[in-house]
Amino acid sequence: MIRSIFPALGNRNYALYFFGQFVSLIGTWLQTVAQGWLVLELTNSAFLVGLIAALGAAPSLLFSLFGGVIVDRFPKKHIVIFTQASSMALALILGLLTVFGTIAVWEIGVLAFLLGCVTAVDAPARQSFIPELVAKEDLASAIVLNSGTFNAARVIGPGLAGLLIALVGTGGAFLLNGASYIAVIAALFAMRVQLITTKQKLHPIAAIKEGLSYSFTHPVIRVLLIFIGVVSIFGWSYATIMPVIAKNTFHVGATGLGYLYAATGLGSVAAMFVVSALSRRVSPIVFIIGGNTLFAISIILFTFAGSAVAALPFLFFAGFGLISLNSTSNTTIQSMVADQVRGRVMSIYVLMFLGLSPIGSFEIGWLSEVAGTAFAIRVGAVVVFLFGMLVLAYRKRISEEYRRYQENAAAS
Repeated sequence: MIRSIFPALGNRNYALYFFGQFVSLIGTWLQTVAQGWLVLELTNSAFLVGLIAALGAAPSLLFSLFGGVIVDRFPKKHIVIFTQASSMALALILGLLTVFGTIAVWEIGVLAFLLGCVTAVDAPARQSFIPELVAKEDLASAIVLNSGTFNAARVIGPGLAGLLIALVGTGGAFLLNGASYIAVIAALFAMRVQLITTKQKLHPIAAIKEGLSYSFTHPVIRVLLIFIGVVSIFGWSYATIMPVIAKNTFHVGATGLGYLYAATGLGSVAAMFVVSALSRRVSPIVFIIGGNTLFAISIILFTFAGSAVAALPFLFFAGFGLISLNSTSNTTIQSMVADQVRGRVMSIYVLMFLGLSPIGSFEIGWLSEVAGTAFAIRVGAVVVFLFGMLVLAYRKRISEEYRRYQENAAAS
């Protein structure tokens, strides 16, 4: 039953990666929630919550293109082991500083920036690593599982974070995140995969130019990358301001904040089941446009909720919509990109998905201070919806390209 819904789990290497990453990502969500809560406790400033989030995402904007060059030149498994170990070290440092009461906002910012530098290499490496773990016909399942793993962890991590903050403080949450990386590192060492690298050794700048040219001259990849960038800035940014909404609008503590994040995560998990089960039978444009519309409507309705409990169903459907459109866009790009430039193209995907998020963090933080959080979220939802409608103009080309990929995968 499970393998019929998630065929990618039938591959030993991917199954190891999936479960190891799941444990690690629960820890990552512990840190995400604890960090936002810690900054809010230290400053009570929506702007600084957004600023720290922006510092963590800025390196993806600055360095992810170079990260893509690294990914195409070295074995992806080795890169991911290195980046996961580096992330573990940074989490432990943050935890120790917090536990001993010496943490300051500027130190949180520095560590967030350093973790972002690691992510600039780690994210394109992990995205590019997936096609090496599964057969072509299972790629869509693997990618949606990858997205779903992140958000399934969101169901457990934030709720657990709320409890841990109350029991052992934010420092304990950071330390547990550091320990959680052991799972994914152990899984990586247990895998038996062919170490693949490109034979082409261009100068890094020339290699980046080649990746950019490939991405933005391809008619479908170009449109999807721009759309992902818009969603990153104006869609995902609502999560940055969630601690402010929890504390100042709904008047709930860390546990209530965890429930709000968990509602979005549950919606994402539901999307994981639906998209993976139907990916071989339903055109990707249905999930992209349908998910976009569902997100925009749900997140606008969320801003009218009078309590945290009333907000939960809207966050559930917002999470469902976001994962539907993001995972399907990712799958469509991965199905079209040539292997020799995969790392660089996925680094551009990471730049659009993560690297542009500081703009969204600044935008929603500033607009929330000026006009209120509800207005800021509504503006973002409208922008995302309008850009999604533009993607409709390419619906036939996207469907045709994806159908051709499926036919080639079945024939190989």
